[in-house]
Amino acid sequence: MTDHVVIVGGGTGGTVLANNLANRLEPELDAGDVRVTLVNDDPDHVYKPVWLYVPFGQREPADGRRALDELVDDAIDLTIDRVSDIDTESQRLQFEGRTPSVDYDYLVLATGSTLEPDQIPGLAEGGHDYYSESGATALRDELLTFTEGELVLSVIGSPHMCPAAPLEFVFMADDWFRERGLREDVDITYTYPIQRVHGNPHIAEWARPIMEERDIQVETFFNADAVDPEAETITSMEGTELDFDLLVGIPPHGGVDLVESVGLGDDGWVDVDKHTLEAEAAEHVYALGDTADTGVPNAGSVAHYQAGVVGQRLASEIRGRPPTATYDGKTLCFIETGMDAASFVEFDYENPPSPAPPSEKLHWSKLAYNESYWLTARGLL
Repeated sequence: MTDHVVIVGGGTGGTVLANNLANRLEPELDAGDVRVTLVNDDPDHVYKPVWLYVPFGQREPADGRRALDELVDDAIDLTIDRVSDIDTESQRLQFEGRTPSVDYDYLVLATGSTLEPDQIPGLAEGGHDYYSESGATALRDELLTFTEGELVLSVIGSPHMCPAAPLEFVFMADDWFRERGLREDVDITYTYPIQRVHGNPHIAEWARPIMEERDIQVETFFNADAVDPEAETITSMEGTELDFDLLVGIPPHGGVDLVESVGLGDDGWVDVDKHTLEAEAAEHVYALGDTADTGVPNAGSVAHYQAGVVGQRLASEIRGRPPTATYDGKTLCFIETGMDAASFVEFDYENPPSPAPPSEKLHWSKLAYNESYWLTARGLL
């Protein structure tokens, strides 16, 4: 009998896991004892951190795309389609396209996050973002002609992908305008929905003095409620109103409706054991990356480390051994503090982050990782 592992989602977590299993289960795959299928609704794999650099003209959107069939090991079956239903009792998947239904022995959900700007009236029409490819290119066009006025970055959705990226954007924008001799004519305001500038108190404590030093205005406890594109204002549930000439919004995020509809968790996130990453509502189901409700940041490094854990656990189960690998919450992140300097943090469930002093060396380390990411996705790093 052949064990069938199905991975849904071809982002960082799904792709790294597929290649991890191709290496870890090579003997079983060669013998036909195991089959691994990766399902994605797009033929491309997208590395979203590239989009932060697009508005500043440092990267092109194409730099963040590769064809999945070039990244995934030949031992993996690749299906380009969208899953429409999951029956966790019979362990079967249905698809929207022409792909016939498939049975699985083990299922891994790595479906990621989706942007939901329509939750905030006027945001889609009056704001810009760099959390999507189209948003990043449109913001680039706006920034190139923006020479004076009020730039507001509002963190509206939380949790959201890459929690440090809003801080990175205002730090980079401040530096970028200074380099062009425009900073005195551009006011930058940063809003955050709780009473600090970042969800993690240690990162917030580190970032706030930098913002004060660079004259980046801060509005905390600002839960955006509506945007008026014509009046160019953004208002909060708390009653605060801010004027803007250029609004950059971090939209609300959601998971995929499928997760909630099949009873695996609320709002598109799978309820899991935060150490084993096993779904709480179904057997033989794992979730990783943004899809797994573990409380850790929605970051690519999290998906990478979790993929390694799930890969080890699946290999143990397939070989009839008790799975012992666990995820300890490990997260690491480079944080750009300007156009040529960055910090670095590493933390887990037990140890809080302690950001390193910003340096040019760390900036180049982040850029080097962005280039080497494709080797990571292929399972070579």
